[in-house]
Amino acid sequence: MSFTHVLAVAPVMAIEPAVEWYERLLGRPADTRPMDGLADWHISADAWLQVFQSPEHAGGSLVNLVVDDLDKALSDLADRGITSGEVRPGSGSVRFSAVHDPDGNRITLIENPVTRIP
Repeated sequence: MSFTHVLAVAPVMAIEPAVEWYERLLGRPADTRPMDGLADWHISADAWLQVFQSPEHAGGSLVNLVVDDLDKALSDLADRGITSGEVRPGSGSVRFSAVHDPDGNRITLIENPVTRIP
């Protein structure tokens, strides 16, 4: 079995306030709005983040995004009005920090200068 894409889904209570927040998080509008209650951001050629209106599931997702420079990413988010948690160390030179959308979904930004996927 082979796969062509990874699709992360963050279920939310109401789509429009969530889309506004994710636009600030990602620094741009959604790439597509394929149907009511759904917005897609194409993070890379093979990875998408979907925000989906699903009140019964809202707030329970965990999404990890790898960034090149955690300090810069957190500074950019602060400029956009998004507050992050404490920067924490992982193993080796890995560092991470989390933000939460208005419904409680956790998005963790991870800096791992050792492991780069081509």
